Amino acid sequence: MINIVKDKDLENRFIGVIEAKFSDNLNIDRFKEYVINELKAIKSEKETYNRDEVFKSNPYYKYFKKFKKTYPVMMQYESFLNGREFPLDRTLNIIPFLNELRTHTLLGAHDADCVEGDLIFYNEEEKRPFPGMFNKDAHSYKGDITGKDDRGIIISMIGGADDRTCLHDNTDHVLYLVFGTEEINKEYIENIINKVLKDIKLLDNNAVVEYKIY
Repeated sequence: MINIVKDKDLENRFIGVIEAKFSDNLNIDRFKEYVINELKAIKSEKETYNRDEVFKSNPYYKYFKKFKKTYPVMMQYESFLNGREFPLDRTLNIIPFLNELRTHTLLGAHDADCVEGDLIFYNEEEKRPFPGMFNKDAHSYKGDITGKDDRGIIISMIGGADDRTCLHDNTDHVLYLVFGTEEINKEYIENIINKVLKDIKLLDNNAVVEYKIY
């Protein structure tokens, strides 16, 4: 498993890390049938959806609000309820996307083979630029949970993921991350991890999986 280091400044925040090595025998048809049924259940929530009732007390929503940012999972959820297509063609990305929609939790996914050296999570002290997904300009935020390897920043809770370690078409070794805030306890992270583990095994019963909460 990739060596994870969590800075002592983050001792009051939990981070779940799941490392999955997928085999060549993905059960894509069964998995997508399951996902489509899950999406139908989520879509049915539109009839009673009220943003304040669902997100006002959400710890991630409040965390992003501190940085004067809109919680992206909320926007994804609302877009999906309003008819946006779910990306069923990106098989390994389905797992975090689906769990974000149904739990409103912030997750991440990285190509583990593209992580160089230790993955260090720390409390950012200043604004630092890094190449975001699709080579868009991104930067870290002071006071935000940030992750870096030997080559630089790969994830910022507020700033998003980098381009170098994002999932590619040939990725088969994935690092799934479950982020926490000061309000989120270890049991909550563990519950989300269990949902992700279930989805991984449904997609690939031969996947080699390790996980830990830091």
